[in-house]
Amino acid sequence: MKKSILVVAFTTAVPLLLLSAEPSAFGAGDLNNPEPYGLTSNEKVILETKQKLHKIAVKSNNQANEVDSLRERLDGLQSVIESLSRKAHNNKINLQKLQEQNSLKSKNTNEYEKRLSDVVENNTQTIDKTKTIVAEMTKLVDQINKDYVTKSEFNSLVKDVNKFKDLMAKELKHGTPSKSISKKSSADLYNEAKKMFAKKYYTKAIENYETLIKRNYKPAYAHYMIGEMNYRRKNYANALSYFKKSTALYSKASYMPILMLHSAISMEKTGDKKHAKAFYKAIVSKYPSSQAAKEAKKHL
Repeated sequence: MKKSILVVAFTTAVPLLLLSAEPSAFGAGDLNNPEPYGLTSNEKVILETKQKLHKIAVKSNNQANEVDSLRERLDGLQSVIESLSRKAHNNKINLQKLQEQNSLKSKNTNEYEKRLSDVVENNTQTIDKTKTIVAEMTKLVDQINKDYVTKSEFNSLVKDVNKFKDLMAKELKHGTPSKSISKKSSADLYNEAKKMFAKKYYTKAIENYETLIKRNYKPAYAHYMIGEMNYRRKNYANALSYFKKSTALYSKASYMPILMLHSAISMEKTGDKKHAKAFYKAIVSKYPSSQAAKEAKKHL
């Protein structure tokens, strides 16, 4: 520490002595300048000595700081060593006590060691099994998270499946009309279907209209009526399909405003709002005085 103090004092004194010298013209020979120029040979030696002394002072200060840091670490290590020494002493005393106890139980030592070994072995096996189970459960959880289906998604899927089952059952049922229907005339089936519709016996009415479609008896109206019944049952996708076929067969029917209104509503219900809006506008434009136009304006 004394050496570092002397070095710092010397490096501080040298610049003070140099400052007392008269500087040359235009700053030449100024040793305090960060980039001195126009130095004599003596001034160059003094500048080099000054720079070396500065480096030595910085290095000395760094070493002093490192020494202080090492001392602090040594103090810490000394505390740790003392703590370990105390623990070692206590462990030595406890070991002596255990040895004394074991000497009193020497007859049971072998059996105790065997039992202890068995317990250790069982614990090891249990731990290995647990690790395997945890790994498998982790994979399972990851897979569940990856393929997880929310409750709403599941309910929607079940609903779609049930709709498909109902549709297939109806198709199969309609594909083989009963003997009583096959014996009736088309006019009778038509009148009967209208009565069934009025009573909201839609299943029977649809069966009659399907038969009329197969017989090509007023197929445009039959398609429209089946579409209406699907619309009332909120089977909007099926309703649109039948409305479209009815329009293709006869687009000038008196029921066309209602068909277009219910088509627009069905589109809106199925998420096709763009085309629904176009249909509403077409109803207002083409059938301005109709009740369907008034309803269309409400939706617009």
